[in-house]
Amino acid sequence: MKVFRLDDLDAERAANQGAYLRFLKERSMSAGLYALRAGETDPQAPHAQDEIYLVVSGRAALTVGDETTTVARGSVAFVPAGTPHRFHHITEDLRVMVVFSPPEP
Repeated sequence: MKVFRLDDLDAERAANQGAYLRFLKERSMSAGLYALRAGETDPQAPHAQDEIYLVVSGRAALTVGDETTTVARGSVAFVPAGTPHRFHHITEDLRVMVVFSPPEP
C-alpha cells in the first residue's frame, strides 16, 4: 500500500518550485499534483494519455477540446488522450490531482 498526504505533496511540489509533482508511477497509471496561482497561465499541451482531474481547491475555467466549464473544489473532469485542454480564468489558487493512464513517461 502507498499512502500520501496532500499537504506533504503540496509542500514537496512547492519546495521544488514547480507547478507539477508526480508522486506515483505504476504499470497502469501515474498520479501527480498540479498547482496554478490565481491569474497564472496554464502552459499544458495535449498528453498521450487519458487523464482524470480532481480539483482539490481553487476555482477556474477548464476548456477541453471545444467545451468549457467552471471547475472548483470537488469537480472531476476526464480529458481523452491527445485532446487540447487548459485551465484559464483562474480566480482562486488551483490545486488539482491528476491521474494518467497509461502512466506518463
